[in-house]
Amino acid sequence: MSRPADRVAVAVATWFGCGYFPKGPGTAGSVGALAAAWVLTGPLGLAPAWLGAAAVLLLGPAVWAAGRACRYWGEKDAQRVVVDEVVGQWLTLAALPPGPAAASWWWWLAAFVLFRVFDIRKPFPVRAAERLPGGWGVVADDVVAGIYGALVLGLLAVLA
Repeated sequence: MSRPADRVAVAVATWFGCGYFPKGPGTAGSVGALAAAWVLTGPLGLAPAWLGAAAVLLLGPAVWAAGRACRYWGEKDAQRVVVDEVVGQWLTLAALPPGPAAASWWWWLAAFVLFRVFDIRKPFPVRAAERLPGGWGVVADDVVAGIYGALVLGLLAVLA
């Protein structure tokens, strides 16, 4: 890598190495997102809803890093780019029920599965979002999948 900005972009785009996982780098990126979210909500004590704000704050850097890393590798949507999974997973996790229930492993597993299902199956308009140019196309589909996951997780929380 010839430029420091390329190194930063690749580090962020791969979520600090998760994207290099040989089997299922997207799933590895989601697990990396869960680990970071656990630190934010557990030891640091943020309410899960703050993960939505964190996802919004990460959106700009994610689009930049995804676009730059894909250009660096000469690919339109490189599988190694998993920062988009982080944004989407955090959006889904933001819908965890408040209070002690948010610490339940069941809710975290449900959030993980919901996001991965919507990200992999790509119901409308998730797939359409991939057609956006550059880093936006890499990240936008995961944003929509994350919103879908949050809606379903929120509904489950209301029904529980």
